Amino acid sequence: MITLKRIDNEQDLKQAHQIRMQVFVEEQNVPREAECDQYEATSAHYVASYDGVPCGAARWRETAEGIKLERFAVLQPYRNKKVGAHVLREVLKDVQEAYPDKKIYLNAQLPAVKFYKQHGFVTEGEMFSECAIDHYKMVYKG
Repeated sequence: MITLKRIDNEQDLKQAHQIRMQVFVEEQNVPREAECDQYEATSAHYVASYDGVPCGAARWRETAEGIKLERFAVLQPYRNKKVGAHVLREVLKDVQEAYPDKKIYLNAQLPAVKFYKQHGFVTEGEMFSECAIDHYKMVYKG
């Protein structure tokens, strides 16, 4: 069973950060200082669990352009178990409830573009590199 919790305490936030560190810093070699940025305190954070085991994380924040979804991560043993899809659906639901008229967008790593397209996002603009990883900006069209 997959559950998603909007984080409201330090212990859950620490779990989300550990998941992000494992996926982005250890697996993908993103610099630690790039992973934890100046938006940590102003973002809404989530932690996902699979059969009670914390295994996924996500956050979103308000920007001048709209609502930006960020830091979606699922630990390797839990990939291909629909954790990412569950997290994305629930986060989108929260954002749309709170900001029904705002643009929702994200920067998708190249291997994740197909996943986001399957969930209503379209690419916008040219491919770009962030932390030596190719990305496309994607906008939610529903």
